[in-house]
Amino acid sequence: MSMRDRKGTLKIDLMKKILITGAAGFIGAHLSKKLIADGAEVVGLDNLNDYYDPNLKRARMAALAECDRFRHVALELADRAAMERLFQEHGFDAVVNLAAQAGVRYSLINPHSYVDTNIVGFVNILEGCRHSGVKHLVYASSSSVYGANTRMPFSVHDNVDHPVSLYAASKKANELMAHAYSHLFGLPTTGLRFFTVYGPWGRPDMALFLFTKAILEGRPIDVFNNGNMERDFTYVDDIVEGVARVIEKIPEGDFAWNGDAPDPAISYCPYRIYNIGNNRKERLLRYIQVLEDCLGRRAEKNFLPMQPGDVPATFADVDDLVRDFDYKPDTTLEHGIAEFVRWYKAYYKV
Repeated sequence: MSMRDRKGTLKIDLMKKILITGAAGFIGAHLSKKLIADGAEVVGLDNLNDYYDPNLKRARMAALAECDRFRHVALELADRAAMERLFQEHGFDAVVNLAAQAGVRYSLINPHSYVDTNIVGFVNILEGCRHSGVKHLVYASSSSVYGANTRMPFSVHDNVDHPVSLYAASKKANELMAHAYSHLFGLPTTGLRFFTVYGPWGRPDMALFLFTKAILEGRPIDVFNNGNMERDFTYVDDIVEGVARVIEKIPEGDFAWNGDAPDPAISYCPYRIYNIGNNRKERLLRYIQVLEDCLGRRAEKNFLPMQPGDVPATFADVDDLVRDFDYKPDTTLEHGIAEFVRWYKAYYKV
């Protein structure tokens, strides 16, 4: 079934059979749960690697496995033959690629893992979509692509050719690769630049998790750039709602696109880029203060300089998201951090 929305953009009911890569990950598990609740059949691909505690990933998967419309497939994105078989065996209506080697700082230690998953793996996804008639590929990009940009808020219509980490460069590469397939094969692709996602079941390598664990154990927390950091913190449910809305709206070529003044967020082919962020930058020290209030404990802070690959601030312009999807994330830090603390205490029996 297809229809036109009030802005004339093509919408197709793709809530049928969806491949979610990285389904055991933080965002992937939340998205799988929502899409299943909305009536979709979800195939969740995840290799359950040990970048962080695999037990946390298994716990997320165990919750999903209770539903008969979810199937877990343990594959490596970089395994070309296995990925070809996966797409041949299933008629996916849509694909959401959330699998990636994450982490800015880890890219300084193990750069090859970013090439294997974020570059080689993404080509395998593009090829699978191309040859199996997938109607829409939605993929996670990152706010890190803005790199050395300083004009705030970050707009998808700005140039992003100055990444400051290999992770960011790999995400920018995904956007370029997706455009090539949209141009060459007419594959509709939408890239989503996520801004500092947090919430229940979050990743143990991210600040909120690290801060909570340290504070509860009476250890100091590391605060980089001497606390002079600002982030557009975005609650995971807001991210998931945005992704779910994007899936069903297939991008079309924009005939107003002009090669003399190319807009990087749109194209003459079926390709789009959106930010999903809270449209508000918060000081890291306020983030910590809200966490302290939720925990009822004060943090001992170990102030450190800026780390290589980090940026001092992120701030999302979400005007396009509001215009095209009538949606704007709005969860407050107070609510989001309280929900994380509630989950953390229950999961770890604190």
